Amino acid sequence: MSFHRKCLPLTQQTIHQIQKNMNRREFLTLSATGIVGLGISSVPLPVWAKGKKDKKYSLIILGDTHFDVDPSSVYHAEYLKNTEKISMAHLSEFARNGSMWKDRCPRLLKRAASLADKDTRMVLQMGDLIQGDCGNGEVHKKMLSDALERMKSEMGSLPFVTVVGNHDIRGTDAKKTYHSFMPVRMSEELGKPVTKTTFGFNIGDDAFVVIDFNDPDDEEIDRILDNTKGARHTFVMTHGPVLPPDITSCRWFFHGGASEANTQARLHFRQAFARRNAIVLCGHTHYTDFMDWEGDGGRITQMTMSSVWTSDKQKEYTVRSEGAENYGMFRKKLMEKPDGAKLKDESALFDEYRPGVRQHINSTSQGSYKLNISDKLITIDFYAGDSQELSHKFVIR
Repeated sequence: MSFHRKCLPLTQQTIHQIQKNMNRREFLTLSATGIVGLGISSVPLPVWAKGKKDKKYSLIILGDTHFDVDPSSVYHAEYLKNTEKISMAHLSEFARNGSMWKDRCPRLLKRAASLADKDTRMVLQMGDLIQGDCGNGEVHKKMLSDALERMKSEMGSLPFVTVVGNHDIRGTDAKKTYHSFMPVRMSEELGKPVTKTTFGFNIGDDAFVVIDFNDPDDEEIDRILDNTKGARHTFVMTHGPVLPPDITSCRWFFHGGASEANTQARLHFRQAFARRNAIVLCGHTHYTDFMDWEGDGGRITQMTMSSVWTSDKQKEYTVRSEGAENYGMFRKKLMEKPDGAKLKDESALFDEYRPGVRQHINSTSQGSYKLNISDKLITIDFYAGDSQELSHKFVIR
């Protein structure tokens, strides 16, 4: 029996009958060959999800990109006109983005595209695709569309999958615009229906769980995890990290709030991800950060990535902090926000995680990344700036 991209979608009733007649492992194998997409719906997988042949493949990864242009009036005219008190921080971000997208980011993007080879399946982007702050929903939609087309103009026919970041929904009508626009585009990229900002897909026997960390859909995440039991590797893709970042805003991670409800959800998913030995791909912090943590009966390996290349020095691979014993020490030493306000003491949060930290490397470098996946080894190659030479190889598994 063979299945092709042009075959008709199976009905939900047929899917239920198939599931009744096979165990979960058989269902996983069948889905990987092209009948059912894991965690989404009953439609054939596109041709790039090659099933059993996908034992070894690669993905190109971009971190935060904050797509923007100079002058800022192109996307931010309505924001500047309608906002009573313009934040100096926002104005500086507009200037930063315009500068880096004149020269550095186009060079970074070309370098990332050149990493693709015959085994490359798609491009992943870790959120904050755009700057946002448009002040108008239609302009926000145009910014999203322009950013996607700019990325894809370099990446060719490779599917481009992005996860929602906080900037992607920042501004007047921005969230509503993103939630109506991006699932449609992700459906086109993946060749299967995507209706939410939390969704799943698979490549071969590997499951990918894409999470909206701004508005976590816990029920949907649990459903995707349940539907993908038996996956060879589980990748969790989220803008904000799953393991607390060693930065001033350390609570800005998945269910990182200090409330009882957030704590319960955080511990629930920490255990769920650990038991799947999940590999977390994320952004947000504007650092290149590798962390390997053991606990809750399993393991979480997290790679935080950034492509916000604002200065020449970020083209060099520079380690800011290294070693499990130093995890949380950067924030502890700082204890003060850039505006001079004192930071809350979060020692207890880092103390909770520190015993399980096996490796931690934090770098200030920005660039592009290539995730290499096989049965025996998973690595991420990091290229700082537009470096032609490999800057560092992170051994994930």
